[in-house]
Amino acid sequence: MQLILITVIIIGLLVDQNIQPWGQTIVNILVWLCFLLLLKCSDHTKQVSLLLCLLYATVGEVFLSLIWQLYEYRLHNIPLFILPGHAILFTLGLIIAPKIPSWTIWMVPAVVAFYTIFAIATEIDTLGGVLFIAFLLCVIFGKAKKLYITMFLLSLVLEIYGTSIGNWAWNYDEKWFGMTTTNPPISAGAFYCMLDLLIVSTIGWLNIGKNTYQH
Repeated sequence: MQLILITVIIIGLLVDQNIQPWGQTIVNILVWLCFLLLLKCSDHTKQVSLLLCLLYATVGEVFLSLIWQLYEYRLHNIPLFILPGHAILFTLGLIIAPKIPSWTIWMVPAVVAFYTIFAIATEIDTLGGVLFIAFLLCVIFGKAKKLYITMFLLSLVLEIYGTSIGNWAWNYDEKWFGMTTTNPPISAGAFYCMLDLLIVSTIGWLNIGKNTYQH
C-alpha cells in the first residue's frame, strides 16, 4: 500500500505537468478513484478521518491559495486531484508514522530551527518562522507527535518535488502582513500538521477510535 500511494503521488504530478491538454483531467479521475478505494477499504475511524481530511483540506486550499494567495497552481485553479491528494498523503503518513524512531520528535524541530533562524535573520523566509512556531506547537501540545513529524517531512519532500517540476509555486512576497518566503518555505509542512491536528482533535471530540492516533 505504501509503495502504491507514493507512486500515485509521484506519477500523478508528472502527468499533470507533462501531458497536455488532458493530463490534469486524467489525474483528477485516477486520484479520486484511489481515494474512493481507500475509503472503501478502511475501517470506520479511518473513513471518518479521510472524509474530515477532505473537508478541512478543501477549506484550507480555498483560503490559502485563492483568498490569502500564498501559492498558485499551474493553471491558476485548485486542481480537483489536490483535495483527495491530501487524504492520500495523510494515509501515507499514518502508515509511516509508527515506524519512525522516537528521537525524530526532537531532532527534526532542532535541525529545522537552525535554518529558520538563518531564514528570518536574512529575511528570505519570515513566513517560515511563523509556520515553524505553528509546527512546534503541534508537536509540543499534540498527541500524535510522530504523525506530525512524519507529515512535516513528507510534505517538505512533496513541496520540493511539486514546485521543482512546476505544479505550483509559492509567492515570494506574502500580501497581507508583508512577510517573505521561499519556494517552497521549509516549514510549509506546518499547514499539514495543523490539518492533521484538526482531524485528530475532531476524531477525539466525536469519541471515535480513541487512542488511534496517539503515537
